Amino acid sequence: MAVTYGQCDYEQGRFRIALQPHACMRFKALFPSVPKGAASPYWLCDKPDLATDLDWFFQRYPVRLSASARDRLAESVSRYHADRREAEAILQRDFLPGSATGFRTDRQPYGYQQRAAELARLTGHLLLLDDVGLGKTVSALAMIADGRYAPAIVVVPPHVSGQWIEEYIRVFTRLAAYEVTTTTPEPLPPADIYVFRYSQLAGWADHFREIAPRAVIFDEIQDLRHGVDTAKGRGAAALAMCDSVELRVGLTATPVYNYGSEIFNIFEFIAPGALGSHGEFLTEWCSNHGQHWVVREPDVLGEYLRDQMLALRRTEHDEEVGKALPPLNRLLIDVEWDAGDVEDQEALMRSLALKVLEGSFTERGQAARELDMMMRLRTGVAKARAVAAYVRMLVQAGEPVLVAGGHRDVYDIWQRELADLEPVFYTGSESARQKSENKRAFIEGRAKVMFMSLRSGAGTDGLQDVCANIVIGELDWSPQVHKQIIGRLRRAGQKRQVTAHFLHTAGGSDPVIMEILGLKASQSQGILDPFQEASAQEADDGRMRRLAQSLLADLPQPEART
Repeated sequence: MAVTYGQCDYEQGRFRIALQPHACMRFKALFPSVPKGAASPYWLCDKPDLATDLDWFFQRYPVRLSASARDRLAESVSRYHADRREAEAILQRDFLPGSATGFRTDRQPYGYQQRAAELARLTGHLLLLDDVGLGKTVSALAMIADGRYAPAIVVVPPHVSGQWIEEYIRVFTRLAAYEVTTTTPEPLPPADIYVFRYSQLAGWADHFREIAPRAVIFDEIQDLRHGVDTAKGRGAAALAMCDSVELRVGLTATPVYNYGSEIFNIFEFIAPGALGSHGEFLTEWCSNHGQHWVVREPDVLGEYLRDQMLALRRTEHDEEVGKALPPLNRLLIDVEWDAGDVEDQEALMRSLALKVLEGSFTERGQAARELDMMMRLRTGVAKARAVAAYVRMLVQAGEPVLVAGGHRDVYDIWQRELADLEPVFYTGSESARQKSENKRAFIEGRAKVMFMSLRSGAGTDGLQDVCANIVIGELDWSPQVHKQIIGRLRRAGQKRQVTAHFLHTAGGSDPVIMEILGLKASQSQGILDPFQEASAQEADDGRMRRLAQSLLADLPQPEART
C-alpha cells in the first residue's frame, strides 16, 4: 500500500489539506500565503496557479484525495496549462484582437493595448510597464470597458483624477464614472468606475468591502513603492485584498526610482506572494548596498516577471508600437555659472562636505542630505538666468516650452526673468484645480511657458498636442525622473520629434550628476529602461562622497589664521 501523508478534500470552492507535521513545513514553504503559525488543516483557494503548485506538491507528498478534490484538481491544473498556452498566443506577433467591447466606435484601442487587456483578464493580475507615452490608461480601460468587472476602482495621483474621467473614461468608453472627493466615507452613487486618489485610501480602508469592487487599477503604482509603511499603502492593501476583487493591475513606466527592492512592495498589491516573502525576495534576488537593497540581476528579474505573466512591457523599439512615437532628440547645453546669484555659503558647505567624508555614521547621513539639498539649490540658482534666457530664445522662435525644475527659489528667478511671457506653474505647490487650469492655459496657447516640477507631472496628458520642447533646468539624480517628465511630451499623439534640452553648468552639483546619469553627448538613445538600470551605481551612497570631494576641490582654500 502506497504511503500517504494526509488528506485533501474540496469544499465550497477551496481545497482543505490536512498533513503530517513534517509535510506541513514543506507545505508552508511552498505556499507563503499560509501563515507560518497556522496549524493543519490548511485551506487554499481554487485558483489554477495554486492548484498546479498543489498538484506538484502531491507528487512529493502523496495524500488521499476525495473524489471531488481529485476532479477539481485535475480540472484546475488543465485550466492552468490552457491559460498559459492562451497567454503565450496573446503575446505572439500574429495575434489579432477583435474590436474592444464597450469602447466607442471611433476610439478603439491599438492592438498592443488590447494585448495587455487580454493578458490581464486571463491572469487576473498585471504590472503594465509600457514606456512613457504608449497609452497605459487606454490599455487599462480596455481591460474593464465591457463591464464585466463593474464596479471597478481606479486609484490615481491627485492631479490626474479629473483627467481620467474627462479625457479618457467619457471620451473612449460608455462607462459611468464617479470621482470620489472626500477622505472620509460617504454614500456613493451607482457607477461602473469609482476614481479615488491615493491620499483618500487610508480614510476609506474599512469601507472598500461595502463597494465590493471586482477590479482595482493603480495608476502610477510607484506611489506605493514603500509598501504598507505608509498610510496610503495600508489603505491600498485593504482595497487590493477585498474578497470581491478579481483583477488587480498596476500602471507605471518607472516602478523603481532607485532601489530594486521596491518592486517587491509593488507586487504585493498586484499579486501577493508572487515573489515569495520579503525575506525570501531579498535573499534570492537582492544585494545589500549600505542601507539599501538593490536587485543583483535586474535583467533576470525582469525576464522572470514576464515569463510568469506578472509584468508586460513594450517600448518604442517594439515593431508594433515604434511607429507611434517620433524619436527623441537630446541636446546637452553648457550654460554659464552666475556667482552673483549665489549666496556666500562656502564655509557651511565646506563643513558639510568634510562631515560627509570624515564624520560619524549619523553625521555623514545628515550632512549628506543637507549638502545634497544645498548644492542642487545653489546650482539651480546659479544657472537660473541662463536657463530663462534659453527658454526665451525658444519661445521667440515660436515654440511653447515645458521647463522642468525642483526648487521654488529657482522657479522665482525663472518667473521674474520671463514675467512678460506669463508662465504657468505645475509643481507641488498648486492645488489640483490650479494645475488643471494652468494646463488648459498652456494647451490653449494662452501661456507659452509652463514650469513643471520634475516629480509632479506623472500621468499628465495633453501637453503633447501643442509642445515638443522640454528644457531640463535642474537635474535629478534618478534617470527615471527625467524619463517620466520627458514622457509628458513624448507620448502617443505627438506629431513632432521631441527635443529634450539638458542645461548644465560646469560648477556645483551638475558635473557629478551628469557623470552618475551617464549623460554623454554621443548618446542617441533615451534614458535607460527600468529593470535594466536598477544598478548599484544609482543607489550607491558613494555619489555623495563624490559630490563632497568635487566641492572641496572647487572651493578656494580658507585663509590660514595668523
